[in-house]
Amino acid sequence: MIRSKPKVLLLSLAVTLALSACNREAPDDATAAADTQAPVLTLDESALPPVNRFQGNDLDQAIGACQDFNAHANGKWLAANDIPGDRTSWGSFEMLGERTLAIQRQLAEQAAADEGAAGVEKIAGDFWATGMDRARIEEQGIAPLRERLDRIDALDSPEAVAGYLRDSAAAGENVLFGFGASPDFKDSKVNIAYAMQGGLGLPDKTYYFEDGHKDKLAAYQEHAARVLTLSGVTADDAAAQAEAIVAFETRLADKSRARVELARDAELRYNPVTPAEADALTPNFPWTRFFESQGIDTPEMFSLAIPEFHREVDAMLADVPVDTWKAYLRFRTVDRASPFLSDDFVQANYDFYGKTLRGQQEIEPEWKRTLGTINSQVGETLGQLYVQVAFPPESKTRMDELVKNLSDALKVRIENLEWMGEETKQKAMEKWATFKPKIGYPDKWRDWSGLETGRDSYIGNVLAANAFNYRWNIDKIGQPVDPDEWFMPPQTVNAYYSSQRNEIVFPAAILQPPFFDPEADDAVNYGGIGAVIGHEMIHGYDDQGSRFGPSGNFENWWTEQDSAGFKALTDRLIEQFNGYEAAPGQFVNGKLTLGENIADLGGLAVSYDALQRAREGEEDPMIDGLTQDQRFFLNWATVWRRNFTPEELKVRLATDSHAPAGFRAAGAPSNLPAFAAAFGCKPADAMVRDGEARIVIW
Repeated sequence: MIRSKPKVLLLSLAVTLALSACNREAPDDATAAADTQAPVLTLDESALPPVNRFQGNDLDQAIGACQDFNAHANGKWLAANDIPGDRTSWGSFEMLGERTLAIQRQLAEQAAADEGAAGVEKIAGDFWATGMDRARIEEQGIAPLRERLDRIDALDSPEAVAGYLRDSAAAGENVLFGFGASPDFKDSKVNIAYAMQGGLGLPDKTYYFEDGHKDKLAAYQEHAARVLTLSGVTADDAAAQAEAIVAFETRLADKSRARVELARDAELRYNPVTPAEADALTPNFPWTRFFESQGIDTPEMFSLAIPEFHREVDAMLADVPVDTWKAYLRFRTVDRASPFLSDDFVQANYDFYGKTLRGQQEIEPEWKRTLGTINSQVGETLGQLYVQVAFPPESKTRMDELVKNLSDALKVRIENLEWMGEETKQKAMEKWATFKPKIGYPDKWRDWSGLETGRDSYIGNVLAANAFNYRWNIDKIGQPVDPDEWFMPPQTVNAYYSSQRNEIVFPAAILQPPFFDPEADDAVNYGGIGAVIGHEMIHGYDDQGSRFGPSGNFENWWTEQDSAGFKALTDRLIEQFNGYEAAPGQFVNGKLTLGENIADLGGLAVSYDALQRAREGEEDPMIDGLTQDQRFFLNWATVWRRNFTPEELKVRLATDSHAPAGFRAAGAPSNLPAFAAAFGCKPADAMVRDGEARIVIW
């Protein structure tokens, strides 16, 4: 994946495990992607924000490209573009995101205004209409949660708590741990059940223990007290309960794995056990009863990932007072629902998660928050409308060509690797041969029949979607993997690689400037979307993707010698990024970001090779006084121009598997001799990593 963003509230493990699916056939032409009876949608291009293209006058000639490439390419732009108040970062991704949101707003408004809407248009329209009806939301207050809160208040024993955890999970509202279907590590053609750690309100376990996060932990406790008070608890009781909740979560955090561990060891997600073995591990929370309560057949095997976490939950069911469990469940239920409740809850949610935790100075306007809900809960419904107006067929044709060119260039690079032996190369080539690209939008759209939405309640629609999505997901347990499902709706400004499917996926929304520009020369597009294509391909060979074989199974296809050589190279890349200081005393975590850094380095190199092959024998166009190679690297940097609030930067350094954007702009190019040649850099220049310092992996 090329970037990450904060998790949207109220998502189950279904999304964490990348669970989008498609059941309904769609026509080949994107302009006819929705139902044949769908209304004609219109798009007012004049109302959209401008695109963000590479411009030669953005360059800061006072700073040499060979000294600080990010400052040279992006410094002027970064200085002139402050972060908007409702954002915590601002750059190429965010600008394209704003444009895409503006398109979605027009579509959602049209869907909501259509009184005869049916199918996906009705669902998107219902979400939009109820999300924008602040008067109705204010009138309802916390009433939509009253039944849930009354049941929590009535809990009187550990057995009752366990029963509530099972029942709330069945409704798609599991606050304690992740649960859902995903391909079996050992047989990637079949979905199995995975149970993961969870239950924490802060971004990572480190927030509960490290001195650098003490202020955020204290603020979180104050936030918990505020939410409990809003929910009807007296102020004194809320303060005491909030203290108990933080102690409760700290205990969970102690037995959880940190983000860096999860990012760098895929095997942590896979701990196959029989239900009987799981029952023996957690007798107070028997998994056989859990499966029965979810309305699915008890499987012969499932993955009880991070078993020490689940063992601790079991112990807490026995020794934590029921009143503490009730306080925790009440807080987490209301806290996760707060974005969809009345203004006082929305404000409390923003004040902590937006302003305090990430430095966001203004709350997002209602229309953006509503679109965020649509995208997280029923994204493909809006996606079917989006591709009708925002994805021209010629973009898909151009992308098909680019993917082929990048694939050919990757093949050549693998064949010519000096550090890898022939036996491992053969396996690497087998994996290369099975790459599956997906571009724009699904060949089959997901079937949303059965999801009942209306105009009565915003959170009612959200809760209905939670339950629907959870049921759709867990019904896949024990079933064959659907090769056509997508993990992101088409309107997502991102891309990803799936190791268990060995596929690269590019949603329609990312196929715009500065990534893909139909009006630009080849150098700009290869430096943008070409490098993104290469990046996603290389994820199949990063430190975790390389642990999965051509069929997507978790297997070792490396010789011992080549595995050692690969680790030596990746250790050097870790060291390189460990040396980047993002803020005074705050350094990039080279281990946490390793997979993305490998993908950047290899993807940029592959795309550069593909550009040379595509324009072999042609004269350098020299546009605006810049050579083809210079424009290639400069658009790569343009993609990574981004400012962060200090708070957001701190969160990302602790939790994000992607290095801050400026280091991505400069990190990979510094290892490529082609960059030094393009800008006439000398061996002693800061952007030149020569000899033993230069890292070549793929």
